[in-house]
Parts: sequence; C-alpha cells; structure tokens
Amino acid sequence: MGDKTQLVAMSLATRYRASTVLVGITAATALVHVVSVFAAEVLGSAIPTDWVTLVAGLAFLVFGAWTLRGDEMTDKDEERAASRRIRSAFLTVFTVFLVAELGDKTMLTTVAVGTRYDWLPVWIGSTAGMVAADALAIALGVLLGKKLPERAIRIGAAVLFFAAGTAMAAQGVWMLLS
Repeated sequence: MGDKTQLVAMSLATRYRASTVLVGITAATALVHVVSVFAAEVLGSAIPTDWVTLVAGLAFLVFGAWTLRGDEMTDKDEERAASRRIRSAFLTVFTVFLVAELGDKTMLTTVAVGTRYDWLPVWIGSTAGMVAADALAIALGVLLGKKLPERAIRIGAAVLFFAAGTAMAAQGVWMLLS
C-alpha cells in the first residue's frame, strides 16, 4: 500500500463507481503484467525502463493539469455522457491506470521475478496482489468521496497526479543521465 497506483485507485473511486474502477483496474493490471512477464521471457533485462518512466511521468503531469482544469459540460453534453457513462468511465479508469502502471515498481518487479520463474504464476500472482491492494484503496476512496466536497477532491487528485508525475519524470531523467 502507499504506491502511486493505490493513490490513483483511491482518486478514481471518488469520481466513478467502485465496481467500474475495480474492473478497469483489473483489466489494466492484467494487461500490464502479462506484457511484463512476456517482456521478461523475451527481452530479459534489455527493457529501457528509463524512457517508460519518463513518458509515464509526463503523462501524469498532463493528467494533473486536466484534473485541475476540470470538465465543463453543457446540459446536452451531460445528457450524451450519461448514456455512455459506464463505457467512458471504464475506458478512463483503464487508461489512467495503464499509464500509472507503466514503469512502476510493480511492473519492474514483475519483469524481474518473471526472468527467474514461469510466467503464468508470476502473472496471476502479481495481478491478484495488485488488484487486492487497489481494492482497499478503492474502498477508502469511496469513503472519502462521500465526505469531501467535489472541488477538494479535484484539487487533491490533481496534486497527487502532479506529485506522481514529477517523481516519475525526475526518476526517468535521472535514469537516462546515469
């Protein structure tokens, strides 16, 4: 717990239904971890994680700015979005979490473990562990979402995205320069 992905899960759970967040996170985690174990099988230690970390960090900075700006919708836009809400929420959660997982310690750990052990148990174990940890974060996010005003949640989420993006981008630059 305390990983940036749990913070992302918590933030998303304040905005979307918990079940949608859990399904989106599970799908994104399963995809990232299957790619990780496949990369471990095929490429071993030749993955340029420095570039992945830098790009993911920059994407988080963009997500932070987008979150801070907020979405302004007309009545017509809200009506149209309401008819697509479940699909859009899923795709939003899936995409945000997919980016959050790229270059993450969990992804790198999955690659490292995948180079030593069979890919299937590594994939199942890493995915199940991440989803279980994120489920706890989602529950906390749902609880906080009921107690905090929307503006505070938006600002808090933006700050989390900025912090994670800055840390990831700095780590990526540091790795490139080392």
